[in-house]
Amino acid sequence: MKSNRLLENQQPSTGTFLSKLPNVTQFIVILLSFLCSFIVFTENIAYDAKVSMIVFIITLALWVCTKLPAAYVALGALLLLILLNGANTDVLYSSFSSEIIWLMIGAFIIGEAFSSSGLSLRMTRVIIHKAKNTNQLLLYLMLSLFPLAIFIPSTSGRAVLMLPIVREIANLVKNKQQREIIALFVPVIILMTTSSTLLGAGSHLIGIEILEKTTGDSISYINWLIWGLPFTLIISFITYFVFKLFFSKELTAAPFDANNINNIYEVKPVSKKEKQTLILLTVLILLWLTEALHGYEIGLITIVGAFIFMLPKYGVITWKKGLQAVSWNLILFVAGATALGKNLVETGAVSWIEQGVFQLIGAFPPIPAWGLVILIILIAITSHIYITSHTTRAVVMVPGILMLSMTLNLEPSSMLFLSLVGMNYCLTFPVSSKALLVYYEHDTMSYRANILLKLNMFLMPIYFILMILFYFTYWNWTGL
Repeated sequence: MKSNRLLENQQPSTGTFLSKLPNVTQFIVILLSFLCSFIVFTENIAYDAKVSMIVFIITLALWVCTKLPAAYVALGALLLLILLNGANTDVLYSSFSSEIIWLMIGAFIIGEAFSSSGLSLRMTRVIIHKAKNTNQLLLYLMLSLFPLAIFIPSTSGRAVLMLPIVREIANLVKNKQQREIIALFVPVIILMTTSSTLLGAGSHLIGIEILEKTTGDSISYINWLIWGLPFTLIISFITYFVFKLFFSKELTAAPFDANNINNIYEVKPVSKKEKQTLILLTVLILLWLTEALHGYEIGLITIVGAFIFMLPKYGVITWKKGLQAVSWNLILFVAGATALGKNLVETGAVSWIEQGVFQLIGAFPPIPAWGLVILIILIAITSHIYITSHTTRAVVMVPGILMLSMTLNLEPSSMLFLSLVGMNYCLTFPVSSKALLVYYEHDTMSYRANILLKLNMFLMPIYFILMILFYFTYWNWTGL
């Protein structure tokens, strides 16, 4: 009798770990477990390639299904890869020798110099003095966000940089609705302007790195600017007009008392640090644009610029302040994730997957090239729904897209550009982008998730259609 009771008491706790997970997570775990088992029992794959794929699948599951820090997961994946003899210890050490790592470190420091010099506060003054109503306020905010995409390779970095400006403006706005519009508009435009330059997002740099390792091709800073800037200008203005359509009543009202603004924000002469920062930024941008002429890589130029910004006595910020501005969590994540992607290529795992995809596609009727392009764009734009991290999307999807494009005789660099521009769209939920979360979680000027979702229902189809139009017109005419 006692034994039966013990069994009955134990029955509720005998539920498996899997049964306690949400249904979607259960499906993902089962699917990934099947993939890992299939890889283990496949005979024509080298041991290190098997380990690389299994570790990558486990890492992907942890990124998507858990709240563990992405950098922690990436570092643990590299350590597991080494301990299982799937790679040499060099994969850990060399992960920090990539150009992208040093470029991002330098860019964070330059962004901090821009803020500390006083230029961000001056931007606030200009925006406030010129805006006669909330409609104009949004317009000037949008125009001020475009330059940031040139030298800050992180959407969350630009969101954080604009936070002091937006907070100052929001404190002076009359009502809650107007504050909500501003809090939503800024991160949305940050995301829409991401595709304007090669440095607009860390995912661009990761994609270029994988492209170079996989095919030997690349996309220069100036080529990306030619292709990306017109698209971002048009989609940003479309977004601005969509906001006008949604919030027509609030946008026509005056945002704040002009007399109060004049008392708080007095126009001051341009300081020495501001002039110094503007000159250095201008020189850096010119050097980035003329990379093909002088031969120095963008990463080296950016680090040199950051070094000059931190010069003792003559610099804009101190060495300590510059290092504190770097998002080391993001740096560790990018280093680990990029190393995992490279190892998949070097072990032959990507080649094995490519052969399997080729055989699978051969079993179906041929799909026209334009249909494949539209399919890749659609997958890229919707990828933020199931892979919330911007950088993770690039790490996970770029190798597969490059493999598919080579298999189907499509131009890899073109498909990379299209996929990265598509991945830059991530407006469905606040968790879809760190830039959105920066303002969504703010205490005094947040926005509602349902408003973002409504905007997304308009903007996602527009973004998709505009990309297709650009591909078959402007991008095609300019050599993409």
